[in-house]
Amino acid sequence: MTTSTDIAPRLANAGYVADDALATALELTLSLQRPLLLEGEAGVGKTETAKALASALDTKLIRLQCYEGLDASSTIYEWNYQKQLLAIRAREHEGQSADTIEKHIFSEDFLLHRPLLEAISQPKSPVLLIDEIDRADEEFEAYLLEILSDFQVTIPELGTMAAKSRPYVILTSNGTRELSDALRRRCLYSYVEFPDHARELAILRARMPDLEEKLAEAVIGFVQQLRKEDLEKKPGIAETLDWAAALCGLGVKALQDDISKVTETMICLLKTEKDIKSVPKETVSRLAGKAA
Repeated sequence: MTTSTDIAPRLANAGYVADDALATALELTLSLQRPLLLEGEAGVGKTETAKALASALDTKLIRLQCYEGLDASSTIYEWNYQKQLLAIRAREHEGQSADTIEKHIFSEDFLLHRPLLEAISQPKSPVLLIDEIDRADEEFEAYLLEILSDFQVTIPELGTMAAKSRPYVILTSNGTRELSDALRRRCLYSYVEFPDHARELAILRARMPDLEEKLAEAVIGFVQQLRKEDLEKKPGIAETLDWAAALCGLGVKALQDDISKVTETMICLLKTEKDIKSVPKETVSRLAGKAA
């Protein structure tokens, strides 16, 4: 069993700095083999959690990106029709019967695994990331409940295929719509906040160990203050890392030394026209002053 005393450092070795609450949630996910539902604003690191867990466990990450209109069939399997057609022509040329050909082309040799089938086909438990489940329709969510309960799928031509090893399941939601009570009951739950100053600085140090300490402190101080502004889209951790890399690449040593250049790099942090206009040079200067 993986314990809470070692999951956090293993995640840290994978470049992910988890707080105590999230580390405990992941520990329970591993020990109880229950899906973990992560909610929180976009950019707080929910998807990265699954990637880091897979890296920490040295196992495969399988991602199912959800969207409106996603149906069960496209998440489980498809038949390779082109390969089947070629096989039919070849066997017809050999004079084989229709029954023999049909049995052959509906075998696993012609099966294309989609994420859910791929996840239950692994000999070693993978991490199955079901990303942005709130974007999928309620009908798919209801179907997903069956998968999360039994970890098996039925293919009419082949029968029921059970999991070789039970996947570790991470679901993420940005709160686009309310999820069903049934799904929530089947999952452990954790709400992921934007990291505080200390944790975001630790993340930055882990990802960019060569960044000068003074600039790293200023970057995190600036972003933490920026998130308090009235923005449509608050910058996430990925945006922070992009911005730090941009500043470093432009040779910025201190934010206050070149406010014009720093203002131009706001495109790394701000993602809408309204937000760009709401953070003019004067605001950048004010935030840089607080971060210094």
